[in-house]
Amino acid sequence: MKITVKVRASAKKISVEKLDDGSFKVAVTAPPVDGKANRAVCEALADYYNVPISRVMIVAGLTGRQKIIDIESL
Repeated sequence: MKITVKVRASAKKISVEKLDDGSFKVAVTAPPVDGKANRAVCEALADYYNVPISRVMIVAGLTGRQKIIDIESL
């Protein structure tokens, strides 16, 4: 399943919020440096969907706030 995510890096706490339009807003504490925020987003979504992190992949938007993420179900 592919989802659209808007990321807020360097937040005070980690949160995953589903919006009315079906997209997600994800806040992570990691800074947007050396892929740390991307890794934290994948970890937060893996925890939210209760899947291993290896099943969560960023398909588009590696360097931007808007991302498209593919989550493989078990």
